Amino acid sequence: MSENLLEVEPLPAEEVVPEDAVPARPEDVPEKFWDAGRGVLRTEALLKSYRELERKLSARFAPPGEDAPEEERLRFRRAIGVPDTAEEYAVEPRHELVGPDPEVNAVLHRAGFTPAQVQLVYDLAAERLLPIVAEAASNLEAERQRDRLRAEFGGEARYCRTAGQISAWGKANLPPEVLAALSTTADGVIALARMMEKGEPVLSRQAEAPAAADEAALRRMMRDPRYWRSREPDFVKRVTEGFRRLTGG
Repeated sequence: MSENLLEVEPLPAEEVVPEDAVPARPEDVPEKFWDAGRGVLRTEALLKSYRELERKLSARFAPPGEDAPEEERLRFRRAIGVPDTAEEYAVEPRHELVGPDPEVNAVLHRAGFTPAQVQLVYDLAAERLLPIVAEAASNLEAERQRDRLRAEFGGEARYCRTAGQISAWGKANLPPEVLAALSTTADGVIALARMMEKGEPVLSRQAEAPAAADEAALRRMMRDPRYWRSREPDFVKRVTEGFRRLTGG
């Protein structure tokens, strides 16, 4: 038998909420977000307002496009802290070799760098690039010194043989500090070769007392960055000549 579709359950009677039972609007909720009849938040209105605020904030802090008016671009740059001119950057050098450069600052200004970002560029240059440059300069100078020794000893093969002989002789006859100091320059290696050929010993016993002070001074010079890092030719030469005099070479 088919079901009678007219037989339905009656709807429940609408619940009437007394007016004094509807919650009042909280003080921190704006009127436009409050449904006074039901006593609840108007969530749709709240979400719509939030999305509109988010859109406006995103548009406000997004950089203007390439086709934006110049005034808009300038306004944005000022808002994020970019000065009007590159000359207004106040850079505090972290190293004497990495000071402010007008041309670099002009490029950074065109790119929209803030003062803090410009300072970071110079800080990174001092921290990261200087050691690389120093190492490259040291390697280049060392290769130049080797070229001179190759010419002095008559080619690569003879230079390699002589270097091995000098190293063995130096380890047997010289203090490690003296050998290390003289081995860093072509003049020092040539001096070692001549001492080896003449069979000259290390510091003479007679001069040991006065020479001790000179050797201590030379060791202090070896700890100077001008000797071990920047390899300043005049400074390195002073150390080499000092050890040469000390050893009678």
